[in-house]
Amino acid sequence: MTPTDILQHALKEIAGIDEKSFNLSRGFWREKDFKKGEFYNNFRQVCKHLGFVLDGVFRTYYIDDKADEEKNVFFFSTHQVVVSFQSFVNQTPCNYFTEAVTDARVVYIHIDHLYQLYRQSHQWERLGRLIAEMAFNLSMKRTESFLFLSPEERYLDLIQQHPDIFNSVPLYQISSYLGIRGPSLSRIRKRISQK
Repeated sequence: MTPTDILQHALKEIAGIDEKSFNLSRGFWREKDFKKGEFYNNFRQVCKHLGFVLDGVFRTYYIDDKADEEKNVFFFSTHQVVVSFQSFVNQTPCNYFTEAVTDARVVYIHIDHLYQLYRQSHQWERLGRLIAEMAFNLSMKRTESFLFLSPEERYLDLIQQHPDIFNSVPLYQISSYLGIRGPSLSRIRKRISQK
């Protein structure tokens, strides 16, 4: 399958965008390769692009000045949307960095083109609503995971959302995402492998 075919299939699954509506967007999508460590969106930069990950993993993180360390907030992996949600939706400067953890490939669309598609098609407008809902749900789920789930449950949820993450992301970054230290992650992995 070509990148366009993969994208078209994904958008049909996400928002029911049919071929006629998808064809409205064909001239708008761009493809970009990211090297490991390259930023999709930088701190204090307004996110102007909605991306779809064809291959690779990105992380969104902030720098905790008090602890002098990076704290991972989200991961975006193959066949998922990558975007700095709040910055993109509100067109305000982003409070986070979004960086390629691996070499990655993305197809993306500029927000102006997306707004043009919203005006042309109810299916694209529906996608916009679903992206806003996805952002809200992802943020709430992430917040509630720290309120209601144990580190082990957060670990299992991470594996469900990103099945191949341990093959591509360093353990210290996974520990940061889970809000635990490396030795705790090792104990969790050992316990789960013994079940």
